[in-house]
Amino acid sequence: MILNHLTLTVPDVEKAKNFFETNFNFTCIEQKGNNALVVLNDEKGFVFTLISNAFNKNGNNTYPENFHFGFMLNTPDEVTELYQKLKANGAALPQAPGKIRNSFGFYFHFDNLFIEIGTL
Repeated sequence: MILNHLTLTVPDVEKAKNFFETNFNFTCIEQKGNNALVVLNDEKGFVFTLISNAFNKNGNNTYPENFHFGFMLNTPDEVTELYQKLKANGAALPQAPGKIRNSFGFYFHFDNLFIEIGTL
């Protein structure tokens, strides 16, 4: 079984689109409205949709405290390279990569998203 798509709400769709294109090599394949929705794709066909918080009609624009998603890389060197890239592009990174469970990685926040980067 393969997870093939994920939709997340963000406060600024255009800002998030640029962040994931620049740092994670996603490509925008569809954009709707003015800062309303973008569909991103990666080289393996994973579909990552970012939608405006405005779609949450009940006003729930936050995720549970420990909700996060992760990008897994093959080696510690790849994790370190991505950390350096994020840092150079202005991401707030509270900790350097290190041992996390049976992985090597780090966590950080981008807007309202909590993201993990680690090794397989």
